[in-house]
Amino acid sequence: MDSKSIIQRFYDEITAGNFDVVDELVADDFIEHEEFPGIESNKAGVKQFFTMFRAAFPDMRMDAHEIVAEGDLICVRGTMSGTHQGDFMGLPPSGRQFSVEGFDMVRMRDGQFTEHWGLFDSLAMMQQLGAIPDQAPA
Repeated sequence: MDSKSIIQRFYDEITAGNFDVVDELVADDFIEHEEFPGIESNKAGVKQFFTMFRAAFPDMRMDAHEIVAEGDLICVRGTMSGTHQGDFMGLPPSGRQFSVEGFDMVRMRDGQFTEHWGLFDSLAMMQQLGAIPDQAPA
């Protein structure tokens, strides 16, 4: 399976709620470069992150729009979305939906992810959830 297919499968399995894919596709020596409060920067942290998100957003989706591979690096432009139905970082369920774009870059070795760098629009997410006022220009 090529690297683009592997990362697409990861997105699909996470969207389906199958977090066992982390055990299979994330290397034991994995390093997370995108810090998230209270989440470890390792393989266990990946599962912890998605478990926390799924609890807050049971319909969470990760959709890859473009996947580009170069050597051992794979970059994805994608969308994360969901409906806020559980506690999220102290924010009680609002019933609101969010949809934000982001980028993931992973390094692969022997069919497993060894490093991840990511960026998603967390400000837009929190605005869509009503946690931060929308500061649109007047």
